[in-house]
Amino acid sequence: MADITKITSGTLIAAEKVEGTNVYNLQGDKLGTVDDIMIDKVSGRAIYALMSFGGFLGMGEKYHPLPWSALKYDENKGGYVVNLDKKMLEDAPTYDMESDFQWTPDYGRQVDKYYNAPTYW
Repeated sequence: MADITKITSGTLIAAEKVEGTNVYNLQGDKLGTVDDIMIDKVSGRAIYALMSFGGFLGMGEKYHPLPWSALKYDENKGGYVVNLDKKMLEDAPTYDMESDFQWTPDYGRQVDKYYNAPTYW
């Protein structure tokens, strides 16, 4: 079978190509990288980008769910731009991917409210 990620073009992108994409603020500072995408099973829409932030050599990293609507792709940067600063991210909802964290609609609403994004839940 052909590598499906090779056929994406224009505004389409394979999820595996989004992983590792840099995320910048409006000032051009790198905030982190996209580690994963949360997709609604029914609609197929991307709802959250999970971004790693902080840490050193993979230790102490925090993972932030960012509402997909908050990210805008910038071709010149080859990454996503968000209207956030590092201070806002330091206080943002986070979780540890190694924990027994369970995503709930209440947590999703908390994330959306923090970023002042339209809620999916």
